Amino acid sequence: MINFNVPPYTGKEIEYIRQAVENQKICGDGPFTKKCDAWIEEKTGAAKSLLTTSCTHATELAALLADIKEGDEIIMPSYTFVSTADAFVLRGAKVVFVDIRPDTMNIDENLIEDAITERTKAIVPVHYAGVSCEMDKIMELAKKYNLYVIEDAAQGIMASYKGQALGSIGDFGCFSFHETKNLSMGEGGALLIKDAKYIEQAEIIREKGTNRAKFFRGQIDKYTWVNYGSSYLPSDMNAAYLWAQLEMAQEITDVRLARWEQYREALQPLADRGILELPVIPEGCVHNGHMFYAKAKDLEERTELLDFLKAEGVYSVFHYIPLHTAPAGKKFGVFHGEDKYTTKESERLFRLPMYYTLTEADVDYVVQKVKEFYHV
Repeated sequence: MINFNVPPYTGKEIEYIRQAVENQKICGDGPFTKKCDAWIEEKTGAAKSLLTTSCTHATELAALLADIKEGDEIIMPSYTFVSTADAFVLRGAKVVFVDIRPDTMNIDENLIEDAITERTKAIVPVHYAGVSCEMDKIMELAKKYNLYVIEDAAQGIMASYKGQALGSIGDFGCFSFHETKNLSMGEGGALLIKDAKYIEQAEIIREKGTNRAKFFRGQIDKYTWVNYGSSYLPSDMNAAYLWAQLEMAQEITDVRLARWEQYREALQPLADRGILELPVIPEGCVHNGHMFYAKAKDLEERTELLDFLKAEGVYSVFHYIPLHTAPAGKKFGVFHGEDKYTTKESERLFRLPMYYTLTEADVDYVVQKVKEFYHV
Protein backbone atom coordinates (compact mmCIF):
# COMPACT_ATOMS: atom_id res chain seq x y z
CA MET A 1 0.00 0.00 0.00
CA ILE A 2 1.31 3.43 -0.93
CA ASN A 3 -0.04 5.80 1.69
CA PHE A 4 -1.29 9.23 0.77
CA ASN A 5 0.87 10.86 3.45
CA VAL A 6 3.72 9.82 5.73
CA PRO A 7 4.83 12.43 8.30
CA PRO A 8 8.36 13.69 7.68
CA TYR A 9 11.13 12.29 9.87
CA THR A 10 14.82 13.11 9.57
CA GLY A 11 16.32 10.93 12.33
CA LYS A 12 17.33 13.70 14.73
CA GLU A 13 13.91 14.33 16.25
CA ILE A 14 14.25 11.91 19.19
CA GLU A 15 17.67 13.26 20.12
CA TYR A 16 16.42 16.84 20.14
CA ILE A 17 13.36 15.89 22.18
CA ARG A 18 15.70 14.22 24.67
CA GLN A 19 17.72 17.42 24.85
CA ALA A 20 14.54 19.41 25.50
CA VAL A 21 13.67 17.08 28.39
CA GLU A 22 17.18 17.29 29.83
CA ASN A 23 17.02 21.09 29.59
CA GLN A 24 14.11 20.82 32.03
CA LYS A 25 12.35 23.39 29.89
CA ILE A 26 9.58 21.52 28.11
CA CYS A 27 6.84 24.17 28.25
CA GLY A 28 6.48 26.95 25.68
CA ASP A 29 9.18 29.32 24.47
CA GLY A 30 12.12 27.13 25.40
CA PRO A 31 15.45 26.92 23.54
CA PHE A 32 14.08 24.95 20.58
CA THR A 33 11.10 27.27 20.17
CA LYS A 34 13.49 30.21 20.00
CA LYS A 35 15.62 28.41 17.39
CA CYS A 36 12.57 27.68 15.25
CA ASP A 37 11.27 31.24 15.45
CA ALA A 38 14.69 32.67 14.56
CA TRP A 39 14.94 30.32 11.58
CA ILE A 40 11.51 31.33 10.28
CA GLU A 41 12.29 35.03 10.68
CA GLU A 42 15.55 34.63 8.77
CA LYS A 43 13.96 32.59 5.97
CA THR A 44 10.89 34.78 5.50
CA GLY A 45 12.03 38.24 6.47
CA ALA A 46 9.12 38.59 8.90
CA ALA A 47 9.60 41.04 11.76
CA LYS A 48 8.53 38.30 14.15
CA SER A 49 7.61 34.63 14.15
CA LEU A 50 5.69 33.11 17.03
CA LEU A 51 5.25 29.35 17.14
CA THR A 52 1.72 28.32 18.01
CA THR A 53 -0.10 25.10 18.83
CA SER A 54 -1.67 25.07 15.35
CA CYS A 55 -2.20 27.11 12.22
CA THR A 56 -5.77 27.52 13.47
CA HIS A 57 -4.46 29.29 16.56
CA ALA A 58 -2.08 31.38 14.47
CA THR A 59 -5.08 32.56 12.45
CA GLU A 60 -7.05 33.26 15.64
CA LEU A 61 -4.13 35.36 16.87
CA ALA A 62 -4.13 37.27 13.60
CA ALA A 63 -7.87 37.91 13.94
CA LEU A 64 -7.34 39.30 17.44
CA LEU A 65 -4.46 41.50 16.32
CA ALA A 66 -6.58 42.82 13.45
CA ASP A 67 -9.31 43.61 16.00
CA ILE A 68 -11.94 41.65 14.11
CA LYS A 69 -15.33 42.28 15.71
CA GLU A 70 -18.96 41.32 15.36
CA GLY A 71 -20.39 42.70 12.15
CA ASP A 72 -17.08 42.84 10.29
CA GLU A 73 -16.82 41.07 6.95
CA ILE A 74 -13.90 38.91 5.87
CA ILE A 75 -13.31 37.98 2.23
CA MET A 76 -11.86 34.55 1.48
CA PRO A 77 -12.28 31.58 -0.86
CA SER A 78 -14.77 28.86 -0.03
CA TYR A 79 -12.30 26.23 -1.21
CA THR A 80 -10.25 26.00 1.99
CA PHE A 81 -10.09 24.26 5.36
CA VAL A 82 -12.61 25.21 8.04
CA SER A 83 -9.96 26.88 10.22
CA THR A 84 -9.60 29.71 7.71
CA ALA A 85 -13.17 30.75 8.47
CA ASP A 86 -13.42 29.60 12.09
CA ALA A 87 -10.87 32.13 13.33
CA PHE A 88 -13.07 35.00 12.18
CA VAL A 89 -16.45 33.46 12.93
CA LEU A 90 -15.29 33.12 16.56
CA ARG A 91 -14.93 36.90 16.60
CA GLY A 92 -18.48 37.39 15.32
CA ALA A 93 -17.47 38.27 11.76
CA LYS A 94 -19.37 37.37 8.62
CA VAL A 95 -17.42 35.37 6.07
CA VAL A 96 -17.83 36.47 2.45
CA PHE A 97 -16.77 33.78 0.00
CA VAL A 98 -15.74 34.56 -3.57
CA ASP A 99 -15.02 32.21 -6.43
CA ILE A 100 -11.63 30.68 -7.23
CA ARG A 101 -9.44 30.60 -10.29
CA PRO A 102 -9.65 27.16 -11.95
CA ASP A 103 -5.96 27.15 -12.84
CA THR A 104 -4.52 27.45 -9.30
CA MET A 105 -7.61 26.83 -7.09
CA ASN A 106 -6.74 30.12 -5.38
CA ILE A 107 -9.09 33.03 -4.76
CA ASP A 108 -9.84 34.95 -7.95
CA GLU A 109 -8.18 38.29 -7.28
CA ASN A 110 -10.36 39.97 -9.90
CA LEU A 111 -13.56 39.17 -7.99
CA ILE A 112 -12.49 40.55 -4.61
CA GLU A 113 -13.18 44.24 -5.17
CA ASP A 114 -16.83 43.68 -6.01
CA ALA A 115 -17.28 41.89 -2.66
CA ILE A 116 -15.84 44.76 -0.60
CA THR A 117 -18.32 46.78 1.45
CA GLU A 118 -17.99 49.38 4.21
CA ARG A 119 -17.99 46.48 6.67
CA THR A 120 -15.08 44.62 5.06
CA LYS A 121 -12.13 44.37 7.46
CA ALA A 122 -9.74 41.88 5.88
CA ILE A 123 -8.87 39.75 2.86
CA VAL A 124 -7.67 36.22 3.59
CA PRO A 125 -5.88 34.68 0.59
CA VAL A 126 -5.22 30.94 0.84
CA HIS A 127 -2.10 29.74 -0.98
CA TYR A 128 -3.41 26.40 -2.17
CA ALA A 129 -0.82 23.62 -2.62
CA GLY A 130 1.95 26.07 -1.76
CA VAL A 131 1.27 28.10 -4.91
CA SER A 132 0.83 31.80 -4.25
CA CYS A 133 -2.27 33.84 -4.88
CA GLU A 134 -1.86 36.95 -7.06
CA MET A 135 -0.57 39.01 -4.15
CA ASP A 136 0.23 42.22 -6.05
CA LYS A 137 -3.43 42.72 -6.87
CA ILE A 138 -4.57 41.71 -3.39
CA MET A 139 -2.15 44.07 -1.65
CA GLU A 140 -3.20 46.86 -4.03
CA LEU A 141 -6.85 46.37 -3.04
CA ALA A 142 -5.96 46.21 0.64
CA LYS A 143 -4.14 49.53 0.40
CA LYS A 144 -6.96 51.14 -1.60
CA TYR A 145 -9.65 50.15 0.93
CA ASN A 146 -7.52 50.13 4.09
CA LEU A 147 -7.94 46.40 4.72
CA TYR A 148 -5.84 43.85 6.54
CA VAL A 149 -4.34 40.98 4.57
CA ILE A 150 -4.02 37.76 6.56
CA GLU A 151 -2.30 35.07 4.53
CA ASP A 152 -3.36 31.50 5.09
CA ALA A 153 0.01 30.02 4.20
CA ALA A 154 -0.67 26.72 5.95
CA GLN A 155 0.74 24.88 2.93
CA GLY A 156 3.24 27.56 1.96
CA ILE A 157 6.49 27.20 3.88
CA MET A 158 9.55 27.40 1.58
CA ALA A 159 7.39 28.84 -1.22
CA SER A 160 7.47 32.39 -2.57
CA TYR A 161 5.84 35.01 -4.76
CA LYS A 162 8.14 37.23 -6.81
CA GLY A 163 10.95 36.61 -4.34
CA GLN A 164 8.89 37.17 -1.19
CA ALA A 165 8.24 34.28 1.15
CA LEU A 166 4.61 33.29 1.46
CA GLY A 167 3.27 34.40 4.82
CA SER A 168 5.48 37.50 4.87
CA ILE A 169 3.64 39.60 2.26
CA GLY A 170 0.43 40.51 4.08
CA ASP A 171 0.04 42.03 7.54
CA PHE A 172 0.03 38.57 9.08
CA GLY A 173 0.86 35.10 7.81
CA CYS A 174 -0.04 31.71 9.20
CA PHE A 175 1.99 28.50 8.77
CA SER A 176 0.94 24.95 9.61
CA PHE A 177 3.26 22.27 10.96
CA HIS A 178 0.60 19.58 11.10
CA GLU A 179 1.74 16.04 10.32
CA THR A 180 0.41 16.37 6.77
CA LYS A 181 2.61 19.38 5.97
CA ASN A 182 6.07 19.48 4.41
CA LEU A 183 7.65 20.23 7.78
CA SER A 184 5.93 18.99 10.90
CA MET A 185 5.81 19.08 14.68
CA GLY A 186 2.76 16.80 14.83
CA GLU A 187 0.36 19.63 15.62
CA GLY A 188 1.62 23.18 15.40
CA GLY A 189 1.85 26.40 13.47
CA ALA A 190 3.39 29.84 13.43
CA LEU A 191 2.18 33.41 13.20
CA LEU A 192 4.29 35.74 11.06
CA ILE A 193 4.09 39.45 11.79
CA LYS A 194 5.14 41.97 9.16
CA ASP A 195 4.97 45.21 11.21
CA ALA A 196 6.91 45.24 14.46
CA LYS A 197 4.25 47.44 16.10
CA TYR A 198 2.13 44.31 16.61
CA ILE A 199 4.80 42.20 18.29
CA GLU A 200 4.25 43.20 21.91
CA GLN A 201 0.48 42.83 21.64
CA ALA A 202 0.88 39.42 19.97
CA GLU A 203 3.20 38.22 22.73
CA ILE A 204 0.70 39.33 25.38
CA ILE A 205 -2.28 37.59 23.74
CA ARG A 206 -0.24 34.44 23.14
CA GLU A 207 0.89 34.42 26.80
CA LYS A 208 -2.62 34.34 28.30
CA GLY A 209 -2.90 38.13 28.32
CA THR A 210 0.23 38.70 30.41
CA ASN A 211 3.47 40.56 29.75
CA ARG A 212 5.43 37.43 30.68
CA ALA A 213 7.58 37.61 27.53
CA LYS A 214 8.96 40.99 28.60
CA PHE A 215 9.65 39.58 32.07
CA PHE A 216 11.74 36.72 30.69
CA ARG A 217 13.72 39.19 28.57
CA GLY A 218 14.47 41.13 31.73
CA GLN A 219 12.56 44.21 30.59
CA ILE A 220 10.33 44.23 33.69
CA ASP A 221 10.87 42.85 37.19
CA LYS A 222 7.53 41.04 37.40
CA TYR A 223 4.73 40.18 35.05
CA THR A 224 1.01 40.58 35.32
CA TRP A 225 -2.30 40.31 33.48
CA VAL A 226 -2.58 43.24 31.08
CA ASN A 227 -5.05 42.22 28.36
CA TYR A 228 -7.24 39.40 27.09
CA GLY A 229 -5.42 36.35 25.80
CA SER A 230 -5.12 32.61 25.75
CA SER A 231 -2.44 29.91 25.71
CA TYR A 232 -1.14 29.49 22.20
CA LEU A 233 2.34 28.21 23.09
CA PRO A 234 3.42 24.75 21.92
CA SER A 235 5.61 22.56 24.10
CA ASP A 236 9.34 22.91 23.50
CA MET A 237 9.36 19.16 22.84
CA ASN A 238 7.18 19.79 19.78
CA ALA A 239 9.53 22.56 18.72
CA ALA A 240 12.47 20.17 19.15
CA TYR A 241 10.80 17.79 16.69
CA LEU A 242 10.28 20.65 14.25
CA TRP A 243 13.86 21.90 14.59
CA ALA A 244 15.20 18.62 13.21
CA GLN A 245 13.21 19.29 10.04
CA LEU A 246 13.96 22.99 9.73
CA GLU A 247 17.64 22.03 9.66
CA MET A 248 16.87 19.93 6.57
CA ALA A 249 14.12 22.10 5.11
CA GLN A 250 15.82 22.65 1.77
CA GLU A 251 16.60 18.97 1.29
CA ILE A 252 13.04 17.97 2.18
CA THR A 253 11.68 20.58 -0.23
CA ASP A 254 14.02 19.50 -3.02
CA VAL A 255 12.96 15.86 -2.67
CA ARG A 256 9.28 16.78 -2.79
CA LEU A 257 9.82 19.00 -5.83
CA ALA A 258 11.61 16.15 -7.58
CA ARG A 259 8.69 13.78 -6.98
CA TRP A 260 6.25 16.54 -8.05
CA GLU A 261 8.12 17.04 -11.31
CA GLN A 262 8.24 13.27 -11.87
CA TYR A 263 4.46 13.12 -11.59
CA ARG A 264 4.02 16.07 -13.91
CA GLU A 265 6.29 14.70 -16.64
CA ALA A 266 4.77 11.23 -16.46
CA LEU A 267 1.17 12.46 -16.56
CA GLN A 268 1.70 15.19 -19.17
CA PRO A 269 0.74 12.86 -22.05
CA LEU A 270 -2.68 12.39 -20.41
CA ALA A 271 -3.04 16.14 -20.10
CA ASP A 272 -2.02 16.60 -23.74
CA ARG A 273 -4.83 14.26 -24.73
CA GLY A 274 -7.37 16.10 -22.60
CA ILE A 275 -7.83 13.19 -20.18
CA LEU A 276 -6.57 14.98 -17.07
CA GLU A 277 -5.78 18.55 -16.08
CA LEU A 278 -2.52 19.16 -14.21
CA PRO A 279 -1.49 21.92 -11.78
CA VAL A 280 -0.50 25.35 -13.06
CA ILE A 281 2.36 27.32 -11.52
CA PRO A 282 2.01 30.99 -12.55
CA GLU A 283 5.03 33.07 -13.45
CA GLY A 284 6.68 34.53 -10.36
CA CYS A 285 5.49 31.71 -8.11
CA VAL A 286 7.97 29.26 -6.60
CA HIS A 287 6.09 26.37 -5.01
CA ASN A 288 7.26 23.79 -2.48
CA GLY A 289 5.95 20.48 -3.77
CA HIS A 290 3.35 20.38 -1.03
CA MET A 291 0.93 18.28 -3.05
CA PHE A 292 0.43 16.91 -6.51
CA TYR A 293 -3.15 17.09 -7.65
CA ALA A 294 -4.87 16.52 -10.96
CA LYS A 295 -8.44 16.87 -12.18
CA ALA A 296 -10.64 14.19 -13.63
CA LYS A 297 -13.53 14.85 -16.04
CA ASP A 298 -16.16 15.01 -13.30
CA LEU A 299 -17.18 13.73 -9.87
CA GLU A 300 -18.29 10.33 -11.15
CA GLU A 301 -15.01 9.69 -12.94
CA ARG A 302 -13.01 10.84 -9.93
CA THR A 303 -14.90 8.50 -7.62
CA GLU A 304 -14.26 5.56 -9.95
CA LEU A 305 -10.57 6.47 -10.23
CA LEU A 306 -10.06 6.72 -6.46
CA ASP A 307 -11.81 3.39 -5.92
CA PHE A 308 -9.64 1.79 -8.60
CA LEU A 309 -6.42 3.18 -7.14
CA LYS A 310 -7.36 2.02 -3.64
CA ALA A 311 -7.97 -1.50 -4.94
CA GLU A 312 -4.53 -1.36 -6.55
CA GLY A 313 -2.82 -0.32 -3.30
CA VAL A 314 -2.64 3.43 -3.88
CA TYR A 315 -4.29 5.72 -1.36
CA SER A 316 -5.37 8.81 -3.30
CA VAL A 317 -7.90 11.30 -1.90
CA PHE A 318 -9.97 14.32 -2.83
CA HIS A 319 -9.80 17.55 -0.84
CA TYR A 320 -12.04 20.29 0.56
CA ILE A 321 -15.80 20.33 0.38
CA PRO A 322 -16.52 24.04 -0.34
CA LEU A 323 -17.31 25.82 2.90
CA HIS A 324 -20.29 27.71 1.54
CA THR A 325 -22.12 24.42 0.98
CA ALA A 326 -21.63 23.28 4.60
CA PRO A 327 -24.22 23.94 7.33
CA ALA A 328 -21.87 26.28 9.21
CA GLY A 329 -20.89 28.00 5.97
CA LYS A 330 -24.52 28.83 5.29
CA LYS A 331 -24.98 30.02 8.87
CA PHE A 332 -21.90 32.20 9.18
CA GLY A 333 -21.14 33.20 5.61
CA VAL A 334 -22.40 34.08 2.17
CA PHE A 335 -21.12 33.39 -1.33
CA HIS A 336 -20.72 36.63 -3.25
CA GLY A 337 -21.30 36.36 -6.97
CA GLU A 338 -21.47 33.20 -9.05
CA ASP A 339 -20.05 29.86 -7.95
CA LYS A 340 -18.66 29.22 -11.40
CA TYR A 341 -15.63 27.16 -10.45
CA THR A 342 -15.47 26.45 -6.71
CA THR A 343 -17.88 23.51 -6.58
CA LYS A 344 -17.21 22.25 -10.09
CA GLU A 345 -13.44 22.15 -9.72
CA SER A 346 -13.54 20.76 -6.18
CA GLU A 347 -15.54 17.78 -7.43
CA ARG A 348 -12.92 16.98 -10.08
CA LEU A 349 -9.73 17.39 -8.07
CA PHE A 350 -7.85 14.42 -6.60
CA ARG A 351 -4.51 14.28 -4.81
CA LEU A 352 -1.83 11.67 -5.37
CA PRO A 353 0.56 10.40 -2.67
CA MET A 354 3.22 12.97 -1.78
CA TYR A 355 5.70 12.89 1.09
CA TYR A 356 9.40 13.15 1.86
CA THR A 357 10.10 9.39 1.78
CA LEU A 358 8.07 8.73 -1.36
CA THR A 359 10.41 7.03 -3.84
CA GLU A 360 10.79 7.31 -7.60
CA ALA A 361 9.57 3.72 -7.85
CA ASP A 362 6.48 4.63 -5.81
CA VAL A 363 5.64 7.45 -8.20
CA ASP A 364 6.19 5.17 -11.20
CA TYR A 365 3.73 2.69 -9.73
CA VAL A 366 1.11 5.34 -8.99
CA VAL A 367 1.39 6.74 -12.52
CA GLN A 368 1.19 3.25 -13.98
CA LYS A 369 -2.09 2.64 -12.15
CA VAL A 370 -3.55 5.98 -13.23
CA LYS A 371 -2.70 5.14 -16.83
CA GLU A 372 -4.22 1.69 -16.45
CA PHE A 373 -7.47 3.25 -15.29
CA TYR A 374 -7.56 5.44 -18.40
CA HIS A 375 -6.39 2.56 -20.64
CA VAL A 376 -3.37 4.54 -21.78
